[in-house]
Amino acid sequence: MTARSFIALFLALFLFCSLPASAEKRAAKEHPDASQTLNPKEKETAFDFSLVDQDGKVVSLSDYKGKVLLIVNLASQSIYSSQIAALNDLQKTYGPKGLQVIGIPSSDFGGEELKDAVSMRKYYTDTVHADFPVFASAKLTGVNAIPLYQFLCDPKLSVPGGDISWNYTKFLIDRSGTPLARYEVDVDPADVDFHVAIESALSGKFKKPSASGEKGRPAGNEESSDDDDQ
Repeated sequence: MTARSFIALFLALFLFCSLPASAEKRAAKEHPDASQTLNPKEKETAFDFSLVDQDGKVVSLSDYKGKVLLIVNLASQSIYSSQIAALNDLQKTYGPKGLQVIGIPSSDFGGEELKDAVSMRKYYTDTVHADFPVFASAKLTGVNAIPLYQFLCDPKLSVPGGDISWNYTKFLIDRSGTPLARYEVDVDPADVDFHVAIESALSGKFKKPSASGEKGRPAGNEESSDDDDQ
């Protein structure tokens, strides 16, 4: 190969390799927000996630698309397990209008969930007669938290609050899969105000918390729900 041929080949390879970079820079200049619009996290909703049921089957939350979700982390041995009766009442009352309560047991908080899967199933099925789906026990905090809870506890993607701190924390999700509000363990789902919040979410009139940490409340209601952390 002559020197002239070698130089020509080198220049051709250089131009070829630089084309993708040049095209990328040109696209970025023409569409400066392209990287943001392509960020998958910005498009996530609750319906993009899945849970595992007590039979080990993966269930996509997209099965509930179009419904208002109330996602609650359960613990059968907790003193707050009496809230299950109130959750049953919510499902019975508002299920026909589009509400779906979803229970996720966890031992993360005080080890208050049964370790034996058979005993846990018996408790939720035969003892408290849960009228809503109760999924398999899951890890809900830290780096090993299931993806759904990483999403729900991310204030940039969901609502203020960060990692959940105890059992029976409740997340209210609208019909498009967008988190509306979070209620801590001390907020009883049997309370009248909680029923009003559910009705407002079902009608699309619920006011989502602001970035500054304002608590979620029904539109037109000047009283905030008392959902301070324990």
